[in-house]
Amino acid sequence: MVRTNALKYSSVEICAGAGGQAVGLHQAGFKHVALIEIDKDACQTLKDNTQADAEWAGCRVIQADLRAFDSKELGLQPGELDLLAGGVPCPPFSAAGKQLGRDDERDLFPTMLELVDQLEPKAVMIENVRGLVDPKFADYREEIIKQLETMGYEKCYWEVLEARRYGVPQLRPRAILVAMKPEYAKYFEHAKPAVVPEVSVGEALHDTMRARFDDVADDPRAEKAFKAWYERALEGVAPTLVGGSRKHGGADLGPTRAKRAWSDLGVCGLGVANDPEELKDKERDLFAAAGPKLTVQQAAIIQGFPEEWNFFGRKTAAYRQVGNAFPPPVARAVGEQIYAAFEAAARAENS
Repeated sequence: MVRTNALKYSSVEICAGAGGQAVGLHQAGFKHVALIEIDKDACQTLKDNTQADAEWAGCRVIQADLRAFDSKELGLQPGELDLLAGGVPCPPFSAAGKQLGRDDERDLFPTMLELVDQLEPKAVMIENVRGLVDPKFADYREEIIKQLETMGYEKCYWEVLEARRYGVPQLRPRAILVAMKPEYAKYFEHAKPAVVPEVSVGEALHDTMRARFDDVADDPRAEKAFKAWYERALEGVAPTLVGGSRKHGGADLGPTRAKRAWSDLGVCGLGVANDPEELKDKERDLFAAAGPKLTVQQAAIIQGFPEEWNFFGRKTAAYRQVGNAFPPPVARAVGEQIYAAFEAAARAENS
C-alpha cells in the first residue's frame, strides 16, 4: 500500500465501514489509533487487514454503536488527537430516501460533534452524500458550522468532491467537511484538492478481467468476449456503486438506470460474479449477453481500494461493504491537505 508521507499524525475514525476512508488517510500519512464501526462483518474486514500489516500496529478496531460509545475508551487526553474523521450515515440526506435530515433517527452529526467536543482534535473531517449540500439543509449545515466554531474550529471547506477527479473510475460525488483549529487552518489550502487524470473502467479492470478470461481460455469465445468488453470499458467511468442494506435482496450494481450505464461499459449489472477460483457458472459470470459480471474484488477496484485489501464474508456481505465504502483516493487527497497544513504549522513553530 503506497503512502505519500511518513506515518506521523494520529487519527480516530467513526463509522469506518470496510475501511475506505481509513485506507486513504493511511496512505496520506495518518496513523490510526482506532476505527469504530457497528457492522460485525465490516469490523472483521478491518481486523483482517490491519492485523496483517505492521504499518497498522496499534490500530484498535472497536465494534460499537456510536450513540452508546464512551470516548474515554480511547484513552486519549483532550487535544492529544490530530484528526477525528468519519462518514456519518447518509440515509438522512440521500436523494434516494426521504431526506429527513436532523429528524432522521440515523443522523449521527450530533454524536460526531459530541466526540469533537470531548476529544478536541486538531482537525475534523466528515464525509457524506451530495444531498447534504442541497438548499433544504442549508440551515442545518450552518448550525453544524456554528457549533464547530463555538468549540474553537474554523471551517476550511464544505465541498462536493467528484471521485472521478481523483483517479476513481466511478461517478461518486461526496460532500466533505474539513474544519481545523485556527492555528492549523491558516495553513490549509482552503480549496478542493488538485485533480488528477481520469481513469476509465477498462484501464482500472484490465488486468483482473484479463486474468478471468484467461482462466477459461479453452472456451473459443473467451478472447472475443474480452476484447468486446475492453473496447466498451475504455469509454468512461462507472456509475455510482451502491451497497444497499441488509433488508433488500442480494448484490447487484444498482437501479435500472445504473444497470444501463454498466451495460454501456460492457458489464452486466444484474448480479455480482463469484471469485474466479469459485467459478461455478461461466455463462452467468463471464458470458452473459450484457457482458461479464464484476467480482467483489473488481467492484473494490472501482471504489479505489488497493488490490491487497480483502473483504470478509460471503459474496453479498462483502459486496455490500464495498458498495457502501468511501473511495480511498478521495480520502487520501483530503488527508494530504490536512497533513500539509500540520507540517506547515510545525515548520512555522520551529522557525
